[in-house]
Amino acid sequence: MTNLLHPEPRQRAALAGHERLGSDPGNLTPEIPGLRNLIKESWQRSASFKANPDNAAAPLAFDWEQLEDYRRQHPLAAIMPVINKLLVQPSHDSGLLVAVGDEVGRLLWVDGDPTLQRRAEGMMFVPGADWSEASVGTSAPGTALALGRGIQIAGAEHYQRAVHPWSCTAVPFHDPDSGAVLGVVDITGTATAVAPHTLSLVEATVAAAQAQLRVERLQLAAELARKPVRRRSPAAAARQGQGGVEGSLYRNSLQLLGRNQALLSLGGRTVSLSARHSEILALLSAHPEGLSAEELGLLLYPGEGSTITLRAEMVRLRKVIQQLSPDAVPGSRPYRLPLDLVPDTGQVLSCLQRGAHRIALEIYRGEVLPRSEAPGILDLRSRVSSLLREAVLTDGSAESLLKYAALPEARDDVVIRRAALRLLPPRSPKRAAVVADLERLEAELRA
Repeated sequence: MTNLLHPEPRQRAALAGHERLGSDPGNLTPEIPGLRNLIKESWQRSASFKANPDNAAAPLAFDWEQLEDYRRQHPLAAIMPVINKLLVQPSHDSGLLVAVGDEVGRLLWVDGDPTLQRRAEGMMFVPGADWSEASVGTSAPGTALALGRGIQIAGAEHYQRAVHPWSCTAVPFHDPDSGAVLGVVDITGTATAVAPHTLSLVEATVAAAQAQLRVERLQLAAELARKPVRRRSPAAAARQGQGGVEGSLYRNSLQLLGRNQALLSLGGRTVSLSARHSEILALLSAHPEGLSAEELGLLLYPGEGSTITLRAEMVRLRKVIQQLSPDAVPGSRPYRLPLDLVPDTGQVLSCLQRGAHRIALEIYRGEVLPRSEAPGILDLRSRVSSLLREAVLTDGSAESLLKYAALPEARDDVVIRRAALRLLPPRSPKRAAVVADLERLEAELRA
């Protein structure tokens, strides 16, 4: 395999950076002439995660049985025929590997040139391995997810030295309806893997797969609308979900962030909920064990909860959900959802628990139901927003801080802007806008 450590400017800069890095990530300094900023920032993140540049291989996140089960149920299983046709089949004769990973950087499928596959096993570029920045440092799959966009990493720009003979291009895959990150598509190999046309090829493939996923959802929604739906038990639904069309295409989801009225997606059909129904489902999804009428009423209504009003709202909500999926109608005594409903708030909190604040920031689109005054929603809103802000302030790069600062809730956040200013390079063109914002806020405080 061609080694990419040839004397190109970017490679020389990356090698010089690794010499300074040595075996101690604390030796990394910001003054590395010629090193791309995105690589330097990724190395700094990698060091903060305690990733070891001298590790020879990525860690395994799944055993084979766990991986098989996880892949069957993952939303990206539905787009693999498109990936196979456009990327995998051509890669067998082109000296490339194609990998598809989940939203936190764990590889689910790796295929392509058989010789390269055997070589890649030496660094554990295999299904089930964790290629997030937190585990292996800078690589195309992990860094593309961290930045939320397509990226190319060549040779010595990788954080782990064992990966220097390789180059890769990766593009995140977003849900065509919700916009949530579902995973990443990657091409790995020699110099061809970072050719200018390779990024365009992967971006076009991801766009085609997203469009195909959307078409299949619309087709199935139309089919379900034409046919009477036979009521199934939750257990039967789960069995269908593991091997059937519905389970491979959909996740039951609830979009609450940055919206006054939630979007509920069930079985490929999506509906906009009323403000009150949005609050009810947000609270039930946050309490999967269920809530009594009195408990839900206290979380829903300021002051003393009204169980009579709540019961009337639940009747109306059940009718809405019945039209989408009879199996999803909430139970009573206690009020409880009979299936897993994945709210975007839950995705954000899950990412924050894993230390993946960049992915959390990508999913986060604003405060939870901003106009709601329900006590339970106020608590959820405060928890999600404060945990995200704390994570960005504690571990965020300048780019993450600036992205957070652009949120409506951070318009007047002086602390976030000062933190970003400390991390921005002295000659960064972004400093002027941050300074102007700080001057505006200080002037407003003096007024």
